[in-house]
Amino acid sequence: MSAWTELWQRAQDAAARLFADVSPNPSPMPATQKKAREFEKALNGGSPEAREMKPVLSQLLTDIEERGMSYYNMKLLDVPAYAQGIRDQDAAYKGRLALAAAEAIRFCRDNYGQVDYQIRYLLEGLLQQLLRSTLELSPAAWQRLLQLYGLEFRKPGDVGDALRTMPVLLTLNQLEKHLKKHGPDEQLTAYLSQVLAATEDQTSGYGSGQAVKIRVKLQELLGAEGDNALPTVRFPDGDALGQALNEFVDGLAPDDARTLPWLQLLQIWQKASGGQPSAKYMKEVDAAVTAIGPEAVRRQADQWLQLLAALPVEERQHTHTYNDASTYTYSSWDFLQEPSLNVGKALAWTLGPLADTAVLLHLAALTEKCYRKIPGRGPLAVGLGNACLLALSQGGLPGVAQLSRLRPKVRQANTQELIGRYIEKGAEKLGVTSAEIEDMAVPTAGLTHGRADYDYGDYHVVLQLTDGKAEVSWHKGDKALKSAPAALKQSHAEELKELKADHTQAQQTYTTQRDRLDRSFVEGRRMPYRWFRQYYLEHGLVSQLAERLIWRFYHADDTHQDALWLDGAWHDAQERPVATPADEAQVQLWHPVLAPTGEVLAWRGLLERRELRQPLKQAFREVYLLTPPEERTRTYSNRMAAHVLKQHQFNSLAKLRGWRYSLMGAYDKGYESDAAQLSLPAHDLRAEFWVSEVNADGAWNDTGIWHYVSTDQLRFTRLQGEEPLPLTDIPPLVFSEVMRDVDLFVGVASVGNDPLWRDGGGLVQYRNYWESYSFGELSEVAKNRKLALQRLVPRLKIGKVSEVQDKFLVVRGKLRTYKIHMGSGNILMEPNDQYLCIVPDRSPKQTAGTDVFLPFEGDAILSIILSKALLLADDDKITDETITRQINS
Repeated sequence: MSAWTELWQRAQDAAARLFADVSPNPSPMPATQKKAREFEKALNGGSPEAREMKPVLSQLLTDIEERGMSYYNMKLLDVPAYAQGIRDQDAAYKGRLALAAAEAIRFCRDNYGQVDYQIRYLLEGLLQQLLRSTLELSPAAWQRLLQLYGLEFRKPGDVGDALRTMPVLLTLNQLEKHLKKHGPDEQLTAYLSQVLAATEDQTSGYGSGQAVKIRVKLQELLGAEGDNALPTVRFPDGDALGQALNEFVDGLAPDDARTLPWLQLLQIWQKASGGQPSAKYMKEVDAAVTAIGPEAVRRQADQWLQLLAALPVEERQHTHTYNDASTYTYSSWDFLQEPSLNVGKALAWTLGPLADTAVLLHLAALTEKCYRKIPGRGPLAVGLGNACLLALSQGGLPGVAQLSRLRPKVRQANTQELIGRYIEKGAEKLGVTSAEIEDMAVPTAGLTHGRADYDYGDYHVVLQLTDGKAEVSWHKGDKALKSAPAALKQSHAEELKELKADHTQAQQTYTTQRDRLDRSFVEGRRMPYRWFRQYYLEHGLVSQLAERLIWRFYHADDTHQDALWLDGAWHDAQERPVATPADEAQVQLWHPVLAPTGEVLAWRGLLERRELRQPLKQAFREVYLLTPPEERTRTYSNRMAAHVLKQHQFNSLAKLRGWRYSLMGAYDKGYESDAAQLSLPAHDLRAEFWVSEVNADGAWNDTGIWHYVSTDQLRFTRLQGEEPLPLTDIPPLVFSEVMRDVDLFVGVASVGNDPLWRDGGGLVQYRNYWESYSFGELSEVAKNRKLALQRLVPRLKIGKVSEVQDKFLVVRGKLRTYKIHMGSGNILMEPNDQYLCIVPDRSPKQTAGTDVFLPFEGDAILSIILSKALLLADDDKITDETITRQINS
């Protein structure tokens, strides 16, 4: 007996058992027999194929059910009924089996509720699997198969349901093989034309992406009459991209030699799917691009790319009213419909190999937009963003520069890791490290020593970095102008466009490299002096950072020298000249934890005497050393424990500093804790800062995310370990920088920094914490701030009425005396320590009226303290009633 005969007999026996008479008082029916009865309901089709394949389908479904398979994990090779018999049958047999399965599915759909819906799902999964093998059917049978899906045009909704829920595209792929082998059939061609016409109004809304791909495939099948036939290409016009593409198609001249390849390229774009294009897909793209001309494709595609980057994301409010008259209001965010998102991915994939500097900038802008977080939803368009990242990774060093800029801006940890992998891949190709390729990729933006000069006719333009800000100044002869002359906007439009691009790139690059250097302290990276000289000291843009920072040179004889670039040469903290290091000397960014206190103070004094403002906190950087309590606890620090933080703000700060953290919600973790983690591969360490949710009535938002978290211990483990390490084993520089990050999280995200929290509905049980934090002991950051205020205040106009006392800057106004806490910036009024609430303006403006040199950038609380002090020194001139009412109470 052959395997197939045996299978057939098994199916006949099962059917016989199914229909056997039962006794008048039957025992409870076994579950498998119940399921067999259910199978029988679905397999009652009247066609020859249905009758022939009824026992086969019954056995297939039984085997699938017994093995716990579902629509999503079905593997026919693991099904005995398929592996032992059907697998070796010819294509015609499998075609009849597919027809029988489709007929059974149609019965289930037409008789909804009479057959277990799970059986329909199993049949649909089985049909999907069969359509991935080779099938053979007659033209009439192919048409009947599609009609069984619902493509009969009987009811208005049938076509849409079929396109969304049935394997129409897989079937058309099979049909394509048939047409190549047997040629077109007149009746089948007429039917397919009818299907194509019916899909025209299905290319928007839910499932429209699949409908567009089906339309493209139908056009390919119907357009097989000749290689030169122009396909009909239309895009859903529900968004700006679809409208722009349709407008472009309408403008193509039929007799232009490039029209056909353009239409073919656009059709290929409509078929885009998945996270990355296949080699076959890109081969089709490359052929079309070659036929059109790469420059023409880049120029036109870049216009669509700019359209996407500039396209607004609009929030729309929706209110649903229930039967009981209650309502639910929610928001949707309109950007692109599903088909246009797929086309956008193909657009990025196409531009990857073609991108020039301008295209890379536009790709980066669109990438940043795609990962913008939408409330209650997450990133705006992850698939499109990933496609842009892939395109940037193909852009050589300029592409790496954009990836390096984007990495800290993207808040999703998995996306940051993806960017890191692309950078590592590029580094491997060049035989350098990731850090080195990021050095190599930094653009100059046309600057030489921080400046670029342009001449446009009678006008001279200067682009210059001044204290970290890229500024453009206009001149005509010796006369300075406020802005670009109107005449130039006409006569030098392209040049001004390039100037604007250089201006944008200069500012973005400076900010990116400044933040990259700030994050690099913890790595302790060293590089040869020849590398440092080429990519830092002599770089047209990075030199503006390197020259204002202190560096440590390690020499071959194991000695080291700390130096700062002054007046075109290296000098030490006493301003004595330092010899230029040898090319082989190792260079490291200096950190105060590496130096004795006397040297740190000497560097600070030099900066103040010379009025040199460092682009980031270095000489004035906070230092965190192990304390006796931390030596006693050995493996963890409680220095930053027991604080209450605003969770969303903490999350943003953590990700900005490279930590990995997931928002905790009331829906998943209950009363458990979680940790923000920072990986330090250069040291094989992972830092963990543990937090717990603050559980209270109403202490979560509409999406179930806790508003607040309480802080716990900080500890370190190996990257691949879980056991906490002794803190004494952690390098002092690493410990200091990690603790500085954690202090930043507490110092910025603590509810104690919010002057409105106590009186604005903050959690009652934590108001004592607010009081203690707002006016409690100073952190390391606040201690540094105190030192700065001790030097600054005497130089200000408020110097005669202000002084630093313990934890406060005390200001004697005309009406009252005020104590401004140097940690939180909150205010108490004498004589009764009454709290004064002043909400600061946190916009990035210089503190009005201070006009005093600060040796470092980036301390927003310091600026707030100074602005409050200046305001309160003249308290008799305050007109804001919300402030005067408190002062006079």
